[in-house]
Amino acid sequence: MPETPNITKAALRDSARRTRSALTPARITAMSEQVCSNLLGILDDTDPLMVYMSKPLEVHTHALLADLLKKKRRVVVPIIEQETRSLRLSYIRDPDHLIESTFHVLEPIGNEIPAQPEEIKIVIVPILAFDRRGHRLGYGAGYYDRFLSAHPHLIKIGLAFSCQEVAEVPAEQNDVRMDVVITERDRIMCRDD
Repeated sequence: MPETPNITKAALRDSARRTRSALTPARITAMSEQVCSNLLGILDDTDPLMVYMSKPLEVHTHALLADLLKKKRRVVVPIIEQETRSLRLSYIRDPDHLIESTFHVLEPIGNEIPAQPEEIKIVIVPILAFDRRGHRLGYGAGYYDRFLSAHPHLIKIGLAFSCQEVAEVPAEQNDVRMDVVITERDRIMCRDD
């Protein structure tokens, strides 16, 4: 685990991107399968749940989405609203309805089935870097932090590769901590200090 004393979020983002970019596509695929297997082991029958749609270097969630839908689970995906810097939610019933949209993220544009945050129990969140206390570093736009702050009832599970763990993520008051971080090696239960 790299040390991160007095590092800025911008510097940590750069370092985390370099670390993740060093992974081969085959390694990302293999580790993603293990992360998602570890996740499924703790989901029980929770329904509905919200799952982010991954970009190439993130923990892949496309197979997870397909598996959940095959098991008849209700799955919600976020839709990025750049104008309001917020997330709109939609149920997804068919992965073929996803198209590349904002920030190259797959979204059900034109096939939306509106979902309300109050209906959701668990949200699966992407991570750029994390620490064992549940602090998460995202891409800097704050979409998830704003959404999670507005809906504190949600159980927050972050997905990451173990190489994305750092000693400490610089946290601000508006940063929302994860309840659990799942990697290919661990299920990290994040506790209050």
